[in-house]
Amino acid sequence: MGAKYRVGKEIPMKKYLFGIAVVVAAVMVGWKILEPEITNIVFQDELHDLAAQAGIRIGLPGPTSDEEIRNVVIRNALRHDILLDPRQVTVRRDTQNAPALYLAVDYTVPVNLPGYSFTLHFTPTSTGGRF
Repeated sequence: MGAKYRVGKEIPMKKYLFGIAVVVAAVMVGWKILEPEITNIVFQDELHDLAAQAGIRIGLPGPTSDEEIRNVVIRNALRHDILLDPRQVTVRRDTQNAPALYLAVDYTVPVNLPGYSFTLHFTPTSTGGRF
C-alpha cells in the first residue's frame, strides 16, 4: 500500500545547475550584443526627432549652425555612452526646402565576450526607420 512508483529516471542536481548556468550565460552574451542594437535604434529615433524639430524652429531660438547641431548630436550620443568625434556626424541641409535637415552618424561599438571580441558598426540617420 505504501509503494511509490516513479515514472522515468531522476535527473541529478548537477545537470539542473549546468542547464541553469548555460541559460544565464546565453542571456548575458545576448544582452552584450542586443544592448548596443537597442541603443542604436533609440539614438536613430532621436536623430529623426532632432531633424524634425530643427525644421520647426522658425522664429524660435535653437541651434542654427551646422556646428551647433553637430554638438547637440554629440551630446545626445554621450547620454547613451556613445563617444563621437565631430567628423563622425554629418549635417546636411536641403537648399530648396530651408527647414529640411539630414543627420547621419557613423560609429562602432566594441563587444567583449569571454574569449572573443568584435565590433558592431552603426550608421543611424535622421531618415531611418522608426518604431
